[in-house]
Amino acid sequence: MWPYLPDLLAVPVPRYTSYPTAAEFGPAEPQAFYNALEETQSDISLYVHIPYCHEICWYCGCNTGAANRQKRLAAYLEALMHEIAMVGAAVPQDCNVRYIAFGGGSPNAIAPTDFVRLIDALTLAFPLADPVISIELDPRSLTEPWREVISHVGVERASMGVQTFDPAIQQAIGRVQPVELIERATDMLRRAGVKSLNFDLMYGLPGQDHDRLLASVDKTAELGADRIALFGLAYLPEMFPRQKRIDGSNLPDARTRFDMMQAGYERLVDHGYDPVGFDHFALPGDPLSRATLSGRLHRNFQGFTDDAAPVTIGLGASAISCFPQGIYQNEKNAGRYRTAIAEGRHPTFMGVARSAEDRRRAKAITGVLCHGHTRIDEALLAGASPRLAQFIDAGLCTIEGGVLTLSANALPYARGIAACFDSYRIGSARKFSNAV
Repeated sequence: MWPYLPDLLAVPVPRYTSYPTAAEFGPAEPQAFYNALEETQSDISLYVHIPYCHEICWYCGCNTGAANRQKRLAAYLEALMHEIAMVGAAVPQDCNVRYIAFGGGSPNAIAPTDFVRLIDALTLAFPLADPVISIELDPRSLTEPWREVISHVGVERASMGVQTFDPAIQQAIGRVQPVELIERATDMLRRAGVKSLNFDLMYGLPGQDHDRLLASVDKTAELGADRIALFGLAYLPEMFPRQKRIDGSNLPDARTRFDMMQAGYERLVDHGYDPVGFDHFALPGDPLSRATLSGRLHRNFQGFTDDAAPVTIGLGASAISCFPQGIYQNEKNAGRYRTAIAEGRHPTFMGVARSAEDRRRAKAITGVLCHGHTRIDEALLAGASPRLAQFIDAGLCTIEGGVLTLSANALPYARGIAACFDSYRIGSARKFSNAV
């Protein structure tokens, strides 16, 4: 179905959950965050970051630590409560919060009662407009009290890190969770009223082959996941030292990874899932599928989404806020984050302003990744043409009447095509994950 063109896959490229990407962040001051917030006159989404897990998986590249010290966790939550109040007081009251996402780490690393406290704090601080609430969960620490709280709060969407159902591969990546545990967690979330349940799956894992991948895909479909994110393992042990525990010599090669991606795609389509972007899938009728079919698909730091809010406010250590004017990240280190909050300072420490040119390029990149086509003017085309030529020559995209359109077989190359519009990637030595 897809041509294998290794030269076009050889250059690692960003996932483009923002543009400019985090690779372009530099030092930023809290006032830049507040200036952008003051100018906000639109719907808002909130992202709340819990940078802790009960167990740290070896493959993980997230900003997270072990939730093994209660005092440290309590101190973090106290600081997070103060940040919620601080930022909420600065939000223009004619704005409306329509989405709230809890991520990490694992939000269920905290106690269910603390999660309720966070919801209460958000309700008091922000102008909520019956928001859709989503949460990322570690099924290994999903207990019955969490079911009760999820039901009480009205969480509509949940995502579980499954990665693989294969016991041997689970051992190889430091995430052991028997199939019975996933089945129990799935049942628990359905009983709690979760309407849209996502499973994260991975290919390119140590010792994984086609059959093992497809067995996990089949089990996911059997359990009725509404959404599936199928990612390739980003193996970057020099950036994420915990990955050194994974046996790099046992990883599938580039061609096998490519074939796995294609096999997973075909099997999920056979199971009735609609493709969403380059690595998501959703059952017909799910809001993500509807957004794809209607041309309303968006992309933000949570990946492909139906969330159309032009502003996202990140709360918590390392959380990222995205405005039309700029992107700003909170202090990554939880200790320094708490210190900033204790001193009454907003914890912004990194970021990048977004120029009109950045926003123009961001629109083109979003069009490529979310819709498979984008309108480009002559100036943008002139700058992108030298890099686009190789994709055009390979029959992966065309340009007619000022519109670039991806071919039906171009999906694995979508990030590479999008990168042609990224002015920051020219001559950059920054490392990213492989396109496949």
